[in-house]
Amino acid sequence: MSDFTTRIIRPPFPPFTLEHAVLKVRMAEDAWNSRDPERVAPAYTEDSVWRNRDVFPKGRAEIIKFLHQKWEREQEYRLIKELWSFAGSRIAVRFVYEWRDTAGLWFRSHGNENWEFDDRGLMRERHASINDRMIDESDRKFLWPLGSRPVDHPGLTELGL
Repeated sequence: MSDFTTRIIRPPFPPFTLEHAVLKVRMAEDAWNSRDPERVAPAYTEDSVWRNRDVFPKGRAEIIKFLHQKWEREQEYRLIKELWSFAGSRIAVRFVYEWRDTAGLWFRSHGNENWEFDDRGLMRERHASINDRMIDESDRKFLWPLGSRPVDHPGLTELGL
């Protein structure tokens, strides 16, 4: 492991309090809404293990490649994550994101993630189960400009999702 890699830390650190778990979830949401794999990937350990639907990336290099491909397919991507549960070094979230494909069809994807962090606050495991549902463009609920969700935008519970 390089000196640079060993110096990466991502507070807050486990064991998580409610406040810190909520913050960790929002930080992840903001990073993913950037749609920038190089911004997202440093939140994961060098050897992080993922399950994302039927894809199993391992390590930052594969995660970056996976995210580049994801956001080429999933355009106009906007995501909301919500804390579901937490204990020790683990956090469970539910999430919904809206996106359109290259043919212009809109989708709403619903999912759950289970995360485990190391003592530097980096995610070493991410297990995601995701289901997609086609929607009409007029049924979209995530209408903020691309990037982070505004702080006053409702969350999943408030939106009934």
